[in-house]
Amino acid sequence: MLTDKTLAVLGAGKLGETLIRGLADAGAVSPAQVTVTAGHAERVEKLAAELGVRGALSNADAVRGADLVILAVKPQTVAAVLAEISGVLEPAQLLISVAASVGTTYIEKHLRAAVPVVRAMPNTPALLKKGMTALAPGTHATRAHLEQARAIFGAVGRTLVLDEKHMDAVTGLSACGPAFIYIVIESLAEAGVKVGLPRDVATELAAQTVMGAGAMVVETGEHPALLKDLVTTPAGCTIDGILELEEGGLRVTLIKAVVRSTERARELLES
Repeated sequence: MLTDKTLAVLGAGKLGETLIRGLADAGAVSPAQVTVTAGHAERVEKLAAELGVRGALSNADAVRGADLVILAVKPQTVAAVLAEISGVLEPAQLLISVAASVGTTYIEKHLRAAVPVVRAMPNTPALLKKGMTALAPGTHATRAHLEQARAIFGAVGRTLVLDEKHMDAVTGLSACGPAFIYIVIESLAEAGVKVGLPRDVATELAAQTVMGAGAMVVETGEHPALLKDLVTTPAGCTIDGILELEEGGLRVTLIKAVVRSTERARELLES
């Protein structure tokens, strides 16, 4: 679907680089089909040298002739970048925004033409092709546009399509979530050290346990509570540990973390 498409990545930071690497590794696009911009010329030169992509002097130059445009800048700079490219973008192109908290309606209001827009919210495990990306179509985006967006993010993980009203919640859960899970892994590893395990062993055990548990949920399709019950034998070790988690408020704390991150996502554009 993407092999004959040209791609412009505006603001090619870590996420932009991750997408380019994922697409190239998957054979979805050739680096020669990709043009990038970044806040510093040194960054563009580095990407061109390492990945084989082309660099552009301006966002407008990058957009000209591109079939797909990925907007990967910070929310606070979206308006300025849209002002730069709005006179260049055409309805035949597709704009995919990964800017957190920036809605498709906001983007469409800053464009002169009826350009199809898809909003995307990926997360950092995309670096290892284990990402999770939610997609929401704008007013002019068709099913074909969504499929193109899915092809891009599908190269670096799983994708799903949601109503845009859920995108801030996606930011709070799956985009911020890896940081929460790293704290869980760190805590489990510290616990392993406390009970006598070498730190490297404890960390590997904790990380693999979290990865395996996540895979069990995704691949079996079972509810997490059921999978938890399968581990929790009567009068066994696990139920005692679960009691400690419940008394410590882990469940409520994680819920509150996602809620607060979601609230913050709704504020980003104005801050």
